[in-house]
Parts: sequence; C-alpha cells; structure tokens
Amino acid sequence: MASYASLTKEQLATEKANLQKQYNAFKELGVKLDMSRGKPSVEQIALSMEMLRCLTPEEILKAGNYGILDGIPAAKKFFANLLEVQPENIIVGGNSSLQLMYDTIARAMQFGIMGNQPWSKQEKVKFLCPVPGYDRHFAITELMNIEMVNIPMDENGPDMDQIEKLVNTDASVKGIWCVPKYSNPTGITYSDDVVRRFAALKPAAPDFRIFWDNAYVVHHLSDEHDELLNIFEECKKYNNQDMVYEFCSTSKITFPGAGVAAMAASESNIKWILKLMTVQTIGYDKLNQIRHCKYLKSQEFLTEHMKKHAASIKPKFDIVLDYLDREIAPLEIAHWTKPKGGYFVSFNTMNGCAKRVGELCKQAGVTLTGVGATFPYGIDVNDSNIRIAPTFPPVEELEQAMQLFCICVKLASVEKLMEE
Repeated sequence: MASYASLTKEQLATEKANLQKQYNAFKELGVKLDMSRGKPSVEQIALSMEMLRCLTPEEILKAGNYGILDGIPAAKKFFANLLEVQPENIIVGGNSSLQLMYDTIARAMQFGIMGNQPWSKQEKVKFLCPVPGYDRHFAITELMNIEMVNIPMDENGPDMDQIEKLVNTDASVKGIWCVPKYSNPTGITYSDDVVRRFAALKPAAPDFRIFWDNAYVVHHLSDEHDELLNIFEECKKYNNQDMVYEFCSTSKITFPGAGVAAMAASESNIKWILKLMTVQTIGYDKLNQIRHCKYLKSQEFLTEHMKKHAASIKPKFDIVLDYLDREIAPLEIAHWTKPKGGYFVSFNTMNGCAKRVGELCKQAGVTLTGVGATFPYGIDVNDSNIRIAPTFPPVEELEQAMQLFCICVKLASVEKLMEE
C-alpha cells in the first residue's frame, strides 16, 4: 500500500473504516495480553531451575553466618569478571540493582559523596537523563526532588556536546543516568567515542557521578553482538576513576526478583560506601550469592547459558520486527530500532499519536508500557515514543498482540492525518 501521507481524504476515510472493522473484530475476542514490562518468560526462568538444587546442606548451613558486608569472594570475582574490573572494586548487594542505585542516591542526598556537602543541603541538584530512557531511573530522581534534564539520544548514544556543556560548566549537575549497552528502551550500545568522551568529562561539581547501569551486559540476541568499551579503563587515562558507579544484576540471567546485584566503583568510592553501609546492614543474602556462584561456575558456562536465553527470545524480537516491517514500514508512519540485544524495541509513531495507540491497545486487551514513561515526569513532548517489550508473552500471544498493535498504529495515524 502507498504511504498514508500520499492518500486523499477520501482514501483515508475508506482506510479508517476498514481499520475500524478489524479493530472491532479484535475487541470481540476479549483477549488479555501483557507487553508492559521487560520480564523474562516462564521458559527463560526454567533455564535456571537446577540452581535451586545445587547446594549441599553443609553449604547452606555455612551461608547462614553474619558478616562479609561487600559480598563473598566468589561473588565479587564473578561480577568483577562480568564488568571487567578487579574484585576490590565490587560490592555485591541483594536481589536488585535498582535498590543499589536508590541507596546510592539516598546516601548522596543525606551524607554527600566522599566528604562533599549532602545534595539535600545544596541549593539545586540536577540529573541528566538520556531520552527515551528507563522509567524507574527517572522515578528515583523525581522522588528525591532532583531536577531532571532531558538529553536526546541517537544511534551512538546520548548527545555528548550537550552533556559536556552542562557537566563541565554547571556545578548543580550531579549525575547522569546511563544504560550503555542495549539501552532501555532503544537497544543501542554507546559508541567508543561516546564512552571516551564520558571518561574525559571535567565536571564542575566534584561530586558528579555517572550512573552506568550495565543491566544488559551479556544479553545478546545472537553471536553478532555489540561490544562496549570499558568505562573504568578509559577513566584511568584522565584520572577520573572516581566519576563512575556501575551497576548490574543476574535478574535476567537467572531469576527475576531473586537474582544477585552488584555495583562497581573506584577503591575510594567503595571505601566511602562501605563505611555507611556498615550501619545499614550486616550483609546481604550470602546463600543466594553462593548458589549463583556455584551454578554460574565459569565464563564459558555463562556464555552458553545466555545463548539459551537468546534462543528463547530472539524469535520474539523477529516477530515484532517482521510485523513492523511488513505492516507499518510501507506506510511511512513510524520508525523503530532493531537492537542486537537487551529486552526492548523503541517505536516512534507520528508526533501526537502514541497516547492514542496506547488507549486503543488497552481498550482491546493489550497492555503496553505507559506511554510517556520513557521520559522524565512521564512527559513525551512529541507524544511519539512507545516501548515494546516482547520477551514475556508466549509466541502465540505475541503474534496476537502485534496484530492488534499494528492495527492501532494505523488507525491512530489515519485519524491524525484526517485532522490536518
């Protein structure tokens, strides 16, 4: 079919009538389908069931001891290998990297960073937010009443010209959220040049920190995958080792909500953080740390394990992209990313159509991530971005969901064009 923009008003009216019939027929099916969050499927969770049976009673009893605040040595070594740092640069936490990020922000607000004034006592605190981005990042800074500044993204990463200008000249800019590999939701990986420019920043604020959320560090969809430059190695070249906090977890490697999280930082940062954590907790769940280390026993095992995840979810990404290429691309009404890893496809409608697409999908039984959630304060000024999360639904349900999604995108686009 020709692009919608080339159709006459009469042709658009005919197309709208046809789409409305298709949409009404779908509503009558009464389906309830969920593509709202990037959750592993039941099939993916089943890949790690052996981990629940891998410990002996003696190992379980040994794990019950208090102490070891920064994590058992085997867990520190595992995450050090994963993030390409040294074990002394690692703190192993509980089940959630998001909790580690929240705690890190909360400590900065209440106690400051490495002797600097607490953020809560400073006149203004700003955070840079590459967009579209991760809604839970934005929720933390919004809760802490930290002003968020949008930074546009392209295929290489966030706009470094804008970041350098703000970070290097404005002492109220205290941090930036980053998902540098298979970014949420765009799926892009920061280019080598972007990573190098991050490492070379000259912050006006001595307590500026990069929050490097490397959530998808090994989450490739195939053997043809992206590589991410080591931010710490680059920072060393500029004596900026203290500028980065890196985070990750096994939530999408083993069990969502029951994995192990970790953060990496310079030795100076680690020393400061542990000093405060000593009062907060005696130590995180070492039983979970031990069984993860025993099950994920080597880098080779982890690589093969993640290939099994890829075998489960890549067909789902293929379904999404096949539908979009076949049903939407010829109409020239949207564009989207084609990631090599991660958990999302970032879809952009014509300006002013995303909320309408979300409403139509919801009314017909398909739940998407809240439209606008990929921007601070839930405000997408273009009303265009939608995060598609294909991993959780079974293939049959995903097929249905994408059929409806394409109908809704077409219908919302036709309605918009008829208004002009």
